[in-house]
Amino acid sequence: MAYTTIDDPALYFNTVLYTGSGSAQDITTGHQPDMIWIKNRSYADHHQLVDRVRWVSTSNSAQLTPNATNQAGTKDVINSFSSTGYNLETGDRAYNSSDGDNFVSWSWKANGAGSSNTDGTINSTKTSANTTSGFSMVTYTGDDNSGATVGHGLGMAPSLIIVKALTKTDAWFVTGTPLGWNKYLLVDQGGAESGSSNNSFTGTAATSSVFSLGSDSGGNGSSYNYVAYLFSNVQGFSKVGTYTGNANVSGAFCFCGFSPAIIISKRTDATSDWIIWDNKRDGYNETLKRNYPNDNAAEENSTTQGVDFLSNGFKLRGTSSNAWNAAGATYIFMAFAEAPFVNSNGIPCNAR
Repeated sequence: MAYTTIDDPALYFNTVLYTGSGSAQDITTGHQPDMIWIKNRSYADHHQLVDRVRWVSTSNSAQLTPNATNQAGTKDVINSFSSTGYNLETGDRAYNSSDGDNFVSWSWKANGAGSSNTDGTINSTKTSANTTSGFSMVTYTGDDNSGATVGHGLGMAPSLIIVKALTKTDAWFVTGTPLGWNKYLLVDQGGAESGSSNNSFTGTAATSSVFSLGSDSGGNGSSYNYVAYLFSNVQGFSKVGTYTGNANVSGAFCFCGFSPAIIISKRTDATSDWIIWDNKRDGYNETLKRNYPNDNAAEENSTTQGVDFLSNGFKLRGTSSNAWNAAGATYIFMAFAEAPFVNSNGIPCNAR
């Protein structure tokens, strides 16, 4: 059996850098971008997230803000999608400024606009699942019943789930294998992990067909609409895992089985920022440029305190970095590949 079935990860995830023009412009991702996350690198403005299961046309409520608890917003952001990219709406400082700001776009391929799924006790409105790359997007309406289940269409168990209310103001809930399914983090906040005292989740692990919900209105309030993003571990392409910091310039090494294109991480045992690193903004080691999903701040470009992207994973750097390498601290991470460690022909990846 081949090490991986995905020799070209950019067909399923890619990072694109662009400069705002203020006018509608095409962004080429190299794949069908079913979920798009945009951040202004030059200026403090909200993160923008749009996905195909909620997007119908312009002038609809498809825009979400990962660093805030807002309901789905009314910014257009995306004019249209194509098989190789998308067309940006006209000027807005958050995604297409006429001031020449620099932007970063992270995009994932699922399976288009999706269709309903009846595998759970709650029928999904739309499920768009990519069974090759292990990424699914699901919309559903809550029923306030603890233990309710929703189908995700992956055919494999997801390792991490993000749930966001669309029609009420509430946090972005994250649960999964690294936390234990009875605990959660919040994308829009920097707090430590919490137990499910508010019944957000039941402690039941997701299966190859469904994920379970508690009765809290953050993820399953009666008659409220929600979206869930689910990620599975796929050899050579994606990895959800944990590591322990050591506060050393030669920090922890995390094996992924691929050279990362992006790393999203969060300390779990104390308050700290979420972090996004990618392979495009620096383009070499030590990777120093980063954004914080829980904060609208412009890109931070440290002169020290970074991470090395390697052929088979990544290595933390930094002696005083609470957010990613504090001594004895525990962290979760989610990473997606630039290239598999070994492709389907047995050819290994080179370090950069």
